[in-house]
Amino acid sequence: MNFIQKHLYGFVFKYIMIMLGCLCMAASINAFYLQHHFLSGGISGIALIVYYLFGLPVYITNIVLNIPLYFVAYRHFSRSFFVSTVFCSWFFSVALIATDFLIATSYVPDQLLSCLAAGIFNGVGAAMVYRVGASSGGTDIIGFMMTKYYNISVSVTNFVLGALLLIFGGILYGITPALYSLILFYITFKITNVFMVGFDYKKSLLIVTEEPDVIAANIMKEVERGVTYLYGEGAYTGKERKVLFVVVKLTQLAKIKRLIHEADPAAFVIVQDANDVLGRGFSNPAKTI
Repeated sequence: MNFIQKHLYGFVFKYIMIMLGCLCMAASINAFYLQHHFLSGGISGIALIVYYLFGLPVYITNIVLNIPLYFVAYRHFSRSFFVSTVFCSWFFSVALIATDFLIATSYVPDQLLSCLAAGIFNGVGAAMVYRVGASSGGTDIIGFMMTKYYNISVSVTNFVLGALLLIFGGILYGITPALYSLILFYITFKITNVFMVGFDYKKSLLIVTEEPDVIAANIMKEVERGVTYLYGEGAYTGKERKVLFVVVKLTQLAKIKRLIHEADPAAFVIVQDANDVLGRGFSNPAKTI
């Protein structure tokens, strides 16, 4: 695949993901949110409140309120991010129109089931958009600014902003829709994070052993994972030793433990979750937005 084909493939894939993500989010709003007066965060949350109060279509409010934030995206992010954000927010409104039929045809009377379904569809859709470095506009732009300058994830920022909007909505519509919406927020937050990180979980291991070279060689040979030596000193013994650091896929963890036990049954091992592992053998570093 030559340079032009590679970039064309990446461009097409990115915008297909954006469109699919927008369709998921729009379908969740029309099929579940509007049925039970659920609330949402950000611009779409404001648009929902306006719809409940005045009957103004969600897509119109979404476009109007996004326009000022386009200038923020243009000034603080790359041209590619700005273009994809404008496209995404407009296509989201188009998707709201295209899935409008779900309002009348997909009524689910159980509020809890609707809450779960809405959270899953909305979370998956948002993750699809975020994973390609785009934004659906609205407070997502603020979220990306927090990620860029303060290393706070988009989903955390949206959860906080959504909670503030939830309080306001609860005052208008009562505690029951607000509580269901809070559950919906949490489900969306968790699903977005899961799909952002992916299901291919990783584990990091710190291994303190009397056989560091043997274990390191076995890991590199049998599991084909790189090992890093960290040099430490025992506080009680004063003895310097090599501490092994290795990151592996979840499916490789059992084999790693077996290799460690075979070489040194008394080895001290710490196993921790490792999210967003970048680099050779794992995922590629994300492009700067």
